[in-house]
Amino acid sequence: MIRAGGVTKTFAGGTIALDNLDFTIAPGEFVTLLGPSGCGKSTALRLIANLIQPNSGTITFDGPAPAIGFVFQEPTLMPWARAIENVRLPLDLQSVPHAQGNSSAAQALARLGLSGFEQSYPRELSGGMKMRVSLARALVARPKLLLLDEPFAALDEAARFALNDDLIALAKQDGITVIFVTHSLAEAAYLSDRVLVMTPRPGKVAADIALAQPATRNAAWRVTPGFAALQAQIALSQGGAE
Repeated sequence: MIRAGGVTKTFAGGTIALDNLDFTIAPGEFVTLLGPSGCGKSTALRLIANLIQPNSGTITFDGPAPAIGFVFQEPTLMPWARAIENVRLPLDLQSVPHAQGNSSAAQALARLGLSGFEQSYPRELSGGMKMRVSLARALVARPKLLLLDEPFAALDEAARFALNDDLIALAKQDGITVIFVTHSLAEAAYLSDRVLVMTPRPGKVAADIALAQPATRNAAWRVTPGFAALQAQIALSQGGAE
């Protein structure tokens, strides 16, 4: 679905964020970019989303560029708008009729476990609930590609684990290709079909690891030797990225 070839990105101040970044991602894969702070993970997402342009190299899609949903580290909700209005925003921008947009937004909130909170303002929601609203907003227009930039980093462990499970389920249900950025080795091991381990800045792919995931991932899987083995597999590859 996506191919990055020889991508280099240098910012105005002279910082080289990415240098010769190469990878391919197939339709329906859940791929995590894992690496140290400042290695260009977020820059790679913004390049894929066409929010910024590379200095050299290319990012191409197999066919027309897909509809993209983007979830940032902060929920970035409009504080003056209710949950349903925040979720409806992408549909408003597409000039979807108001009633149809409300219906789709309510369904998206329900999928994220927020039925009954449609009329709540962001200030009335917990951190985990605000992130659920942000995820619902990214999914409401049924994108084919979902980009997530450390969306659960600020959440407590229980909220993070629950959202991990919901994200896996929703991606499978909708047949979405997911690119996820995290610092957490355990989160990468739990979520991913593949992990791209990046070098310190300037970032490039140091290791491309395919993970043998079980048919069902849940809390019990997190405490098994199999899950520990996946984490060890990634950890060993990180040594080569230093």
